[in-house]
Amino acid sequence: MDLDLSHPSIEDLRKTAQKRIPKFAFEYLDSATGRELGKSVNRDALDAIGFMPSVLCGRTKADLQTILLGQTYDLPFGIAPVGMSGLLWAGAERMLAQAAVAHNIPFSLSSVAVASPEDVAPYIGQNGWFQHYPVNSAELRRAMLPRIKAAGFHTLIMTVDVPEESRRERQRRANLTVPPKADLRTLAEMAARPAWCLAHMLEGIMPRMRFFDDYVPQRGRESFTHAGALIRGIPDWQYLRELRDEWDGHLVVKGVLRSEDAEKMVAEGVDCIWVSNHSGRQFEAGPAVIDQLPKIRDAVGPDVPLIYDSGVAWGLDIMRALAKGADFVMVGRAFQYAVAAFGSQGIDHLVHILRADMTANMSQLGVEKPDHLARFLLNSD
Repeated sequence: MDLDLSHPSIEDLRKTAQKRIPKFAFEYLDSATGRELGKSVNRDALDAIGFMPSVLCGRTKADLQTILLGQTYDLPFGIAPVGMSGLLWAGAERMLAQAAVAHNIPFSLSSVAVASPEDVAPYIGQNGWFQHYPVNSAELRRAMLPRIKAAGFHTLIMTVDVPEESRRERQRRANLTVPPKADLRTLAEMAARPAWCLAHMLEGIMPRMRFFDDYVPQRGRESFTHAGALIRGIPDWQYLRELRDEWDGHLVVKGVLRSEDAEKMVAEGVDCIWVSNHSGRQFEAGPAVIDQLPKIRDAVGPDVPLIYDSGVAWGLDIMRALAKGADFVMVGRAFQYAVAAFGSQGIDHLVHILRADMTANMSQLGVEKPDHLARFLLNSD
């Protein structure tokens, strides 16, 4: 099958993923919170950003190589952390890590992934980032950090926009539990997806939060309460200060929308600000992330690295974020659609889709480097 003909877009990968994985898994990945207005706001704001093409530029060649936090990557985008990725497709975290090394882009492992840091350590090379959800004990945190570092992860992502679980209505209707319940409804959904079942049987791992599970006693735990809920902490500025003191690698803070928060984080020693609204999965009444990006850039100045995520569905969206002040873009859902649709081949194809779309659109503008994109924005000052 020529995926470039049958699946030229991320939406094509999404549709195939929906056909390949159980409903409870797809609803977990695809849903946002409430009426999902956060997803719509992000999409509408991205679509409102246009560029003014230039002509008679001769043959241009897009140079997408990007330096972020002192490391050179071949593309200006990477793989964002997604919890329970291995639920969506068995071995997903390993496949994503391998692809990240092959394409020389960052790979971010969630602390609520199915794979543990040690599981993916042989595959991350120099490209491993780890997403840290704040926990409810400093002692627990201090036990986790050396383990993350020993596995080879050099950049820590502190996620700050999940103080509590959100009410994702589609996910609740789908009856998702971690690990999945062995009730008739769930078993029927699994049975309807034989390739998904076979992949998990071959992998031989029941989907669960392996990293967090290691710190929570199994005995006496209620079946519907997952480890992440039991040890989640509510982050504050003191937590950030302590984490900065304890982690000797790069520290990124993810989930920032207020410029004053970003300024204070930089003053506290944070190396990089990740501008995001969790793709609308936590709160739906906030602003479009892309609209906050230039405000945060103005606040922290030109030298602080900024990462953007939320709502990326085309290479053109990556260009929009770079033009609006981001140094780098992380892509979440799309990589999960890709691995659920076609495994490792799907991941490679998604990288091709995003690279090819950026290259084609930059050629239309007459731009060779991403840091020149801002000059071509419509309605730019």
